[in-house]
Amino acid sequence: MTAVRPEGGAQPGRGADDWGVYQPAPPTGPAEDRPEAAVQAPQPVLDDRTVQLRVVPEQAPAPAGAEPQAAPGGRAERRRAGGLGAPGTGRRRAAGRQAAPLPRPRERRRVVVARTVGEVFITLGLVMLLFVAYQLWWTNVQADASADAAGHRLEQQWSTPQPSGAATPPAGAFEPGQGFALLYIPRLGLKYPVAEGTGKQQVLDKGLVGHYTGTAMPADRAGNFAVAAHRTTHGQPFRKIGQLKPGDTIVVETATTYYTYQVAGGIPETPPGNVGVIQAVPKGSPFTQPGRYITLTTCTPEFSARGRLIVFGRMVDERPRSQGKPAALTGQ
Repeated sequence: MTAVRPEGGAQPGRGADDWGVYQPAPPTGPAEDRPEAAVQAPQPVLDDRTVQLRVVPEQAPAPAGAEPQAAPGGRAERRRAGGLGAPGTGRRRAAGRQAAPLPRPRERRRVVVARTVGEVFITLGLVMLLFVAYQLWWTNVQADASADAAGHRLEQQWSTPQPSGAATPPAGAFEPGQGFALLYIPRLGLKYPVAEGTGKQQVLDKGLVGHYTGTAMPADRAGNFAVAAHRTTHGQPFRKIGQLKPGDTIVVETATTYYTYQVAGGIPETPPGNVGVIQAVPKGSPFTQPGRYITLTTCTPEFSARGRLIVFGRMVDERPRSQGKPAALTGQ
């Protein structure tokens, strides 16, 4: 197939087969004399040997510093249309959105074990705090309420006039846990009911002062009225008895009589098994002869049951309730 040649025949210097695409001869002469230069050249006729090229229109130069614009229809435009952005941006974003790799089975087990141990320790800590709050605060609230109720019951019972010459029942006449007296320590501002026995659940944990069963009663002509109470928790009736000094008074009130004792000494700490301190003539006390004594016992040091703190007293006054309170309680 031969190429289409322009009218006028072959151009000098070219053969017939040299023509592939028509190229018009360049115009000659001054530009202003050539008005036909503004006229678009005719489009060539293409045969099957001619490659058709796409003409890109000329664009205005981009301002300084502006990002170059990709040609429409190019790869960059297709990326923007697909939401991928600049080359490589899609891969980086996808990598950023990719979830962190899962830990290995052994590492997962370690994490689970560490978390479980931590939760156990936190739970134990909370339980310990609750237990401490219960022991140091709530047991006192409960014991004080119980002791107040027991004291009111005794006072109501005693409000009924007693027969003239009535005596306090002897030791062993009361059931365990039964209240029968009130104990006062004026210097410490203490007043607590006294109940029979030293059982924790029946007596001591209720904020009561417990009488050692088998020891003397205040009305006995001779003997040692030995009592015990908590120093900490459960109302802590004897918390401050370590502050007592010789000459301080202790008063025991029964249905018929006030008994006044005077502190004569004590033992700062003795083993819990030292039962000699509650004998009729207490061992370790300044007493050597039978008499009418009182012995206060409690745990020591505070918040511990390692030993026992002991306070001894001797009876110095006995006064019927009908005559009013003794001077130790009235301050006169």
